[in-house]
Order: sequence, then C-alpha cells, then structure tokens
Amino acid sequence: MSIPRNKVSRRHILQGAAAVGGAAVLGTLPRAAQAQSKGKVVVGTWGGDYARLLNKNIEAPILIPQGWEVVQDQAGDPQRRSKMLAEKRLPRGTTDIQGLSAVNMYQMHDAGIIEEIDYSKIPNSKNLLDSMKYPYGVGHIYSGKVGVYNPKAIDKKPASYKDVFDPKWGDKLGIIDIQYQYTLVAAALAAGGSISNLEPGKKLLLECKNAGMRIYPTNEAFAQGLKAEEFGIGVMWKARVVQWQNAGVPVEAITPSEGALAYVSGFVIPKNAPNKDGAYAYMNAMLDKSAQESFAIDMGYNPTVTNAAVAADLNKRIGFTPDEIKKLVNLDYAYMTVNDVPLKEWWDKELKG
Repeated sequence: MSIPRNKVSRRHILQGAAAVGGAAVLGTLPRAAQAQSKGKVVVGTWGGDYARLLNKNIEAPILIPQGWEVVQDQAGDPQRRSKMLAEKRLPRGTTDIQGLSAVNMYQMHDAGIIEEIDYSKIPNSKNLLDSMKYPYGVGHIYSGKVGVYNPKAIDKKPASYKDVFDPKWGDKLGIIDIQYQYTLVAAALAAGGSISNLEPGKKLLLECKNAGMRIYPTNEAFAQGLKAEEFGIGVMWKARVVQWQNAGVPVEAITPSEGALAYVSGFVIPKNAPNKDGAYAYMNAMLDKSAQESFAIDMGYNPTVTNAAVAADLNKRIGFTPDEIKKLVNLDYAYMTVNDVPLKEWWDKELKG
C-alpha cells in the first residue's frame, strides 16, 4: 500500500484530560459536548500521516464535537490482524473499528471475525460508490498502482507494467518489500499472467533480481532512493506520487496500459466490538463530504463518495480518467487469502534471499 505504518502500538486519546498508557492528548471536547458524552470509540489504524489525518479530518472536526471519545490503537496491519484473530473467542474485543486494505478486509471476513455492514446505520453511505460498498467493510479512500519514474534517470517514458518490469533496467529498477502482494500481481500482469496466476510474475521478478533490481524496505526508503537517483523506475500508489512531488522528489507517474491495480483502504467492525454504535458513527463521519475532500487534498487519495468536490487541477494529479477507472484491476481476494503465506515465503526466501 502504500499507506504509512507504525510498528509500535500507540494510543492517542482524543478526549478528556487523562492519558492512558502514556498516550498523547490530541484534542478535547467542548463543555457542551462533554455533558452529552456518547462513549468511547477505539480505532485500529496505521500510524504516521494516516493516523494524523484521521484525527485532523474526521475525529477532531466531526466526532469529538458530537460527544464521542476517540482512541487510536496504532500498529501495522499484520499486527492488528493477528490481534483480531487472537481475540476472536472473546465476548468483547479491544477495538470497535479497524482500518485495513481491501484484500485484508476480505481475509478478516473469510476468517469469520468481522460484522456484516448494516448500511442503514450509515446515512452518508447513500453517496458511496457501489464499488466501495463491501458486505463486510466500507471503502474510505482509493488509489491505483501506477508506473513511476525519474525523467532524469529514464530516457523513455514507460507506458505499461511490462515497460517497468524490464530486466534491461538493471539496478535502475526498484521495488518495495512491504508491497509484495501488489508487486507480485503487477509483475504477473507485465509477464502475461493474471491476478490468479502469478507464476509468470515470479519468473520475471527473478530475472529482474539477477539483473540488479533494488529492493527497498519501505515506501519512505523507496522515495529517498528515488530522490537520491539510486534508481529511476518502479511502481507506487498514485496518491503517494503526488505527496512526493509536493515534497520535491523528481518523479512522474503513468497509468499502465494493462490497467492499474486498485488500492482501497477501508474500515471493518469486529463481531465482538464493544461499541458498534460508535463504529458506525465513525464510518458515517469518514464518508462526510468535508472529510473526503480534505483527505484528497492532504493525502492525494480519491474520495469514495460521489458528492465530494475535488478541484480540477488536483483531480488531474490524483485521479483517473473514465477509461482508466473502467480498467482498474482488483486483486483476486480469495486467491490472495489462500496463497498469502506461500507467496510471502517465496518473496522472502527466493526473491530477497
């Protein structure tokens, strides 16, 4: 993905004067709202910019004034998914709502630990794109996996995943370790495979590895390498490219002719969530027009609601044309769920080893 991760679990208490477990106080309720407190909502989320922007665009301006106390439980998604599985048998879990990618939402659904969504409890869902309305989760923001390149280092603009994953680039090609799922699928599409046939992609990645391909541990390390001109071409979320461009990184993006892999970040509700009303309130707030528009500006991700207004110049940078939207490619969630462990083992032992 893409979205920033923080491996250290932290709680940010957004209401009241007390801090729990050393958490930072990020906001307080007005006196009127304090008198009408609706309860606490514990949100499982990645850390970094995403957590900060959840507070800035959803929690502080919408939920806290309504009387909700919002606590962020920050960690990487593997740790949070493991925690959800470990709590499966408990009558009450420790979180009310969890932020996950679309493929990981499916995995938790397949494991039988998340609630089926009652959209009648989310008034703002009337504006939600049909493609973002999952039976078991709600899409918050989305982007696509595009080809990225530094014009200073790459003499010919790529047009496809095939152009990107070309062994001829040698050490000018870079990939990101934490994005192994999407990188494998993108390479498979480049090599004539499919979303459920990744063997051609594995073969191509090994050819690229033998030619000198670089593997960066995180999105941030990838950006640093791109800025330092250690390499010149790879794949990344279009939203992140916009952030890098704003930060002065010399990078351009192309939508691959095979169709860009879609990335969706959304939220689910554990079946044993202590406060499901609070979880639904959170989902409704995240679909609010103002929150969606702010995320487009602050993070470069596309809104998932039809009533959000994105300025034409910003939409040109973060969005996709109608034809590109039609060609967006979703992962085969069932295939990835069944094969995730062996794919990760291959990645670590064969590609990185």
